[in-house]
Amino acid sequence: MATKAEVKDLLEAGVHFGHLTRKWNPNMAPYIYMERNGIHVINLYKTVAKLDEASEALKKIAASGRKILFVATKKQAKDIVAEKVSAVNMPYITERWPGGMLTNFVTIRKAVKKMTSIDRMKKDGTFDTLSKKERLQVERLRAKLEKNLGSISDMTRLPGAIFVVDTMREHIAVKEAEKLNIPIFAMVDTNSDPKPIDYVIPSNDDASKSIDIIMTAVTGAISEGLAERKSEKSAEKEGKDADVAKAPKETVAAETSSIPEEKAAAPEKQAEVAEEVVVVEVEVKTEAPASEAKKEASKTSDAADLTKIEGVGPKTAEALSNAGLDSYEALSGSDPERIKEILAEASSRLAHLDPGSWPKQAKMAAEGKWDELKEWQDKVKGGVE
Repeated sequence: MATKAEVKDLLEAGVHFGHLTRKWNPNMAPYIYMERNGIHVINLYKTVAKLDEASEALKKIAASGRKILFVATKKQAKDIVAEKVSAVNMPYITERWPGGMLTNFVTIRKAVKKMTSIDRMKKDGTFDTLSKKERLQVERLRAKLEKNLGSISDMTRLPGAIFVVDTMREHIAVKEAEKLNIPIFAMVDTNSDPKPIDYVIPSNDDASKSIDIIMTAVTGAISEGLAERKSEKSAEKEGKDADVAKAPKETVAAETSSIPEEKAAAPEKQAEVAEEVVVVEVEVKTEAPASEAKKEASKTSDAADLTKIEGVGPKTAEALSNAGLDSYEALSGSDPERIKEILAEASSRLAHLDPGSWPKQAKMAAEGKWDELKEWQDKVKGGVE
């Protein structure tokens, strides 16, 4: 289990140091403890509470199989974020934020595919047939793409959430995520506005020690979520193997029950065979409901995870569940206009969403067409046709 950050550890790392009082953002007032020597001091008890809340949410997103994109282009955070995030196999941006990274994701994917095609050229020998000048140009292009997009080469769809270090510096990333209703987690200093952020972690975003301790706690939670997902998959596999192992018992029961009378042994032997058949049938009948119950439980757990629908974040899923649309079947049978009304009633921040494709996606999910759903989501930008 990941070690949770304590107030003492945060204090030693300097997480409580804010900016000069004249540079503060009034919206950060609830997270400020006091002012000392012209500098605001952050309330670390609130930091711990918010960090635990954010870690729990990130753990759930990781357990659901969605990717979390980390954004940190400032010098102090680059190396720390790259090291911590690569350990949990999540995408990250530590160089310049490419404009339209989220809102124009299709074009970004084309650039990544270009990088892959260059690698293919080098493997199949096509690269060697180019002139010296052309090879040099291709190598420079490959190096540039690797520097800017290398860490997101495995990200084939929009992330389930983004984590930002310094929202002032990464304001474009925040705006793009906000537009697509992607949950935003962020380290927010006293000079930043916490309103656009879904999960605020009030902390010093300038000191490397402060960034390190927050990133350690966050990546630890993600690691837990990934471990849970792995154990669930292995348990599911074991369950399937157990079902396959039970199948021969049914065959034995069928074969034994069809023994002709003329070929049967003495009456005593017939009685023994009959008893064995009854025992086998009882075993099969007893095990069948358990297997069915397991399948039903699996269906229920799948139906509850509405975040697998492109465009539906944790808060949106919660709003839909509260309105009774807590399964894929219910969502697929609902009208987009009704969904829009539900979102508007739940929160003004959700009112701008376009749920036009959600029933279509939910129908594919309800019918178990996951490959078809993923292919559709990869082709459609942001889940909107």
